[in-house]
Amino acid sequence: MHSKKLKEQPQDALTEVMARYAVAVTDEVMETINPGDPNDPVARQYLPSVEELNTTPQETADPIGDEVHAPVKGIVHRYPDRVLLKPVHVCSVYCRFCFRREKVGPGSEALSPTELEAALGYIRATPKIWEVIVTGGDPFVLSPRRLLMLMQELNKIEHVKVIRFHTRVPVADPLRVTQELVEALASEKAVYVVLHCNHANELTDKVRAAAQLFLQSGIPLLSQSTLLRGVNDKAETLEELFRALTALRIKPYYLHHPDLAPGTSHFRLPLAEGQKLTAALHGRLSGIAQPHYVLDIPGGFGKIPAGSTWIEENDDGYTVTDYQGGKHTYRDE
Repeated sequence: MHSKKLKEQPQDALTEVMARYAVAVTDEVMETINPGDPNDPVARQYLPSVEELNTTPQETADPIGDEVHAPVKGIVHRYPDRVLLKPVHVCSVYCRFCFRREKVGPGSEALSPTELEAALGYIRATPKIWEVIVTGGDPFVLSPRRLLMLMQELNKIEHVKVIRFHTRVPVADPLRVTQELVEALASEKAVYVVLHCNHANELTDKVRAAAQLFLQSGIPLLSQSTLLRGVNDKAETLEELFRALTALRIKPYYLHHPDLAPGTSHFRLPLAEGQKLTAALHGRLSGIAQPHYVLDIPGGFGKIPAGSTWIEENDDGYTVTDYQGGKHTYRDE
């Protein structure tokens, strides 16, 4: 990994960062980085920085409270009708802002066959589970054979109607997306793939080809992004990203306010700034191209909409704010 950004940082401090948090970058990611741009938005997402040694008092190893909702290893059951299933804790790449950065990395264990069976047993024994979200780590680092075995087990569970995969692979390691991998996801149930993308520069021809493999097989694609200082913290940048995704038939689904993960404060914007940015998109971007801006409440209390308050009640009815900031009166009667 040879980069001007890495060479210009204090090497002792950088070595400490790399010892503390996992680092991996694919050739495909490196191809999208402009080596002449010290502020390249792709490099900022993947290449380690000495800024990661700074931690704030509110940052925690489990910022969204996975552990308090883990009835068995590999399962997070935060909402009544859906669970996370985490069969593996490794990724093709390691994002510098990852909220699970202290749980994932080389050497992190996948679920053993016994542990995976216990996790599947929990899903089988819990009829209210309607949706299984397969995450990690990144589930698409698993071989097509192992993905097929997992799908076969989930397909047998009658009350599970929806299977969703959360992944960075189609964007950061697109050559791993093969016809064999896509065919392993075949199901009579509804299967969705949610890919993580934060900047339009990541949508290379290889990424577009990987997306088409899913779409041509009838698997809908959604996206999730994280709002990041120095990456996509301008309305124009977000607009370009969401337009590009939508044109590829990838529905923007979530825009996450960054979580309070250790060593990530340099990525975080004030919530009010995020609200201002997303409000600016409403008048300039089609509704089908707009994701939900969400905050994951620290401690395991779930996601909430984090957008601006468009309607406020008052003594005369309501004050309604339009996308340009104009104020209007609205009455029900």
